[in-house]
Amino acid sequence: MNDAARNVSDGGRPLRTISEIRSFFRTNVRPIFFVGPTAFNLLGIDRWVRNFSYLVYYDSWDGAHPLVFSPKNKPFVEFESSENINNYLLRDPEVQAHVASRVRSSGLAPMIAMVFFDEETERICEELGYNLILPPDSLRRHLDSKIVTTRLGEEAGAPSVPNVLGRAETYAELAELAADAGLGSDLVVQTPYGDSGKTTFFIKEEGHWRRDAEHMVGEELKIMKRINNRAAAVEAVNTRHGTVVGPFMTDLTGYPELTPYKGGWCGNDLFPEALSEEHRAVAIEHVRRLGDRLRQEGYRGFFEVDVLVDLDTDQVYLGELNPRISGASSMTNVTAGAYADIPLFLFHLLEFMDVDYEVDIDEINARWRELAAVDVWAQLIMKETVDSVERILAAPRTGTWHLDDDGSLRFVRVTNDWHDVTHEDECFFLRVYAPGDYRFKGADLGVLVTKGRMQTADGLTQRCQHYIDGIRSQYTSEKLPETPTVVPIGYVK
Repeated sequence: MNDAARNVSDGGRPLRTISEIRSFFRTNVRPIFFVGPTAFNLLGIDRWVRNFSYLVYYDSWDGAHPLVFSPKNKPFVEFESSENINNYLLRDPEVQAHVASRVRSSGLAPMIAMVFFDEETERICEELGYNLILPPDSLRRHLDSKIVTTRLGEEAGAPSVPNVLGRAETYAELAELAADAGLGSDLVVQTPYGDSGKTTFFIKEEGHWRRDAEHMVGEELKIMKRINNRAAAVEAVNTRHGTVVGPFMTDLTGYPELTPYKGGWCGNDLFPEALSEEHRAVAIEHVRRLGDRLRQEGYRGFFEVDVLVDLDTDQVYLGELNPRISGASSMTNVTAGAYADIPLFLFHLLEFMDVDYEVDIDEINARWRELAAVDVWAQLIMKETVDSVERILAAPRTGTWHLDDDGSLRFVRVTNDWHDVTHEDECFFLRVYAPGDYRFKGADLGVLVTKGRMQTADGLTQRCQHYIDGIRSQYTSEKLPETPTVVPIGYVK
């Protein structure tokens, strides 16, 4: 029985309402797996999708989550990337046996979703008969370039911050390119690929160029005028009927309490004032235009976009594109819009399932835009900030924690996800590294999700500081004489 045969009871007519789509997923029989170092990015989707589960390397629940599977035999492997971890999982005999058992019970090929993948992932899935429900790796890598995103956005009528694209071998050449484009001398320069916190350079004088020249020389550069901006992030799904745009949220960036990387992403605040009503309307149109242009390139499914509001000119610009499931998905999938309709990720699933459906994209976007005025969520991505390597002896448990009036944090209970968090003095913490693992500079220790804002114009809130201090106080570790080879997970915002 394929998915199309199960559309609805009348023999396979298109799903025409959100209620029918919701019912379709509640009775889904096809095994769907999210594969990753942790279950973080799509945790809780199993609430809406029957037969959805998680294949992970780091089991944050130590076997207690009924839908999380992690192989028991995990010899030490020097992983170089999260792609390596995902490919390791797909080739692991225990994982393959677990997937096979689910396939036998359903008689249907499994669907595989993940954040990080590459050509090897595609080969493994083809060999095993798994359906990798993501755009081709070659297309994703092409679109991942900040240079390509800028060009496609401009073609679609969704402009970036005033910029010029080019190459520079010296500061004089950079300055000449900027002058010819009328960008001034206070510049932001990006290379095509990489985490924005590590491949974005602020250049105002030749000394700044000399400091970072090794990263820019030989690369095609996006050279931008530096603006006084407010940044927001949004996830969207490119469907056959148009682009569904999720709620906007602000980034937490570069806080030394959370990340050792200046400019590094370390969380999000989702709240009504993330963008004004006027700016939100323009930003939604920009994202929809970009989605339409991506569809012309053959891209479908989930993507994340940053938008920038110039506070001096009131202009709204496109920022970076992440053509993938992102670290903001945890916020997007628990919003009022998600509960009123379906989580954004389910539109992605519809695009990759053998099912006909009809939805009014304009109506959905309008409803989500209205519901964005009532929802508040926040998440903290907590990394190790100390430049040393230590073996963890004790770590905080995954589950629900409560922040008491005196600012202390106490564990309440083991829970499977953050969807039942109801107020700002309660949080869900997902632990990544457990006792016996290593903590090192940049390591992802865990993710904290709560209601209420974690950031204001003055910086992190006092409640946020209490959460950070409370979680960090739960770790104890011992120093090591030598540094083992380790790799950060990298959730990708």
